[in-house]
Amino acid sequence: MEHDWPWAPNPDYTRLVEALQGHGDPNHVPFLELFADREVIASLLRETAIPEAIQLVDREALRRGLDQKIRFWHQLGYDAFWQGPNLELPGVLRLDSDDTASLPRDKRHWVDEKAGAITDWRGFERYPWPRAQDADLYPMEYVARHLPEGMAIIAAVGGILEPVMWLMGYETFALAIYDQPDLIDAMFSKIEEIYVPLARTLVQMDRVIALWMGDDMGFKTGTMISPTHLRKHVFPRQKMIASVAHEQGMPFLLHSCGNLEGVMNDLIDEVGIDAKHSFEDVIEPVESFMAHHGDRIACIGGVDMDLLGRGTEEQIRARTRALLETCAASGAYVLGSGNSIANYVPLENFLAMVDEGWRYNG
Repeated sequence: MEHDWPWAPNPDYTRLVEALQGHGDPNHVPFLELFADREVIASLLRETAIPEAIQLVDREALRRGLDQKIRFWHQLGYDAFWQGPNLELPGVLRLDSDDTASLPRDKRHWVDEKAGAITDWRGFERYPWPRAQDADLYPMEYVARHLPEGMAIIAAVGGILEPVMWLMGYETFALAIYDQPDLIDAMFSKIEEIYVPLARTLVQMDRVIALWMGDDMGFKTGTMISPTHLRKHVFPRQKMIASVAHEQGMPFLLHSCGNLEGVMNDLIDEVGIDAKHSFEDVIEPVESFMAHHGDRIACIGGVDMDLLGRGTEEQIRARTRALLETCAASGAYVLGSGNSIANYVPLENFLAMVDEGWRYNG
């Protein structure tokens, strides 16, 4: 359903690529989000949300969900959006609770932090490891065929640290780094065997202009594991995937939550990230991050999630204007939220951020 928003979408993904590579137009800042929850997408389109579980088993439902995403991002004026294949890591243990968001789903889920499907060698050997060729590429093929002219896909590729923590449970994983180092080596090697060849496939697909890895590695004051272990197990494998993108002339983007200041030089100089996403004001506002690192990589987003979730429309507008006035001149800034458009973000707050972006761009 078309809206009467005062915008005239004219997508041009080349502007986004230029900004992600650090030489964008300071007078035209592109927009980008990791994702928007399906409840947000459906509500803004005045349609019905299609549960993810149904989309995974029903091709017609999947197509309807993908059509919603395309209409949503296009009408709002985005040049590209994050889309990946379907590739499940079975057996990730999840806990759930009631969802109290303004646009709730049945349950809210999170990964069990104590113990996962693999806690020892026996679990490792019995685990039904997927292969890169098991990935269902249909979602990306469908999107590529139905995107409006000027729009493109930023391909989602799995992280390196996250899946190991999910499959083992964070507590089990943290102990096994010291107690079962051979098992940890095997876990990371398995993830490499899946995601590196998958990345090679993704960069060859139609309408793909970049790779975007989601790999949360930190919390409020530091990294989830020591920098030493990140340098041993995680960064070399992230670099492999970054190199896959770079070999095709594409930028490699990293989404990672938490305080990564202690390893940012590793991520920029060794891994080779072209842009960083996920910013939280209580850790470091994006303006401060750009002052330290903006001459080497681009920055995506930074409108804080707490502000988007609980602030007033005018507060969001003021913060967005301030970010644009401070960051846009670098030619290496892309407007967006600090993380994603979650179903607890009031729709008017999200639209206020987007509208300020349109106003800045004239």
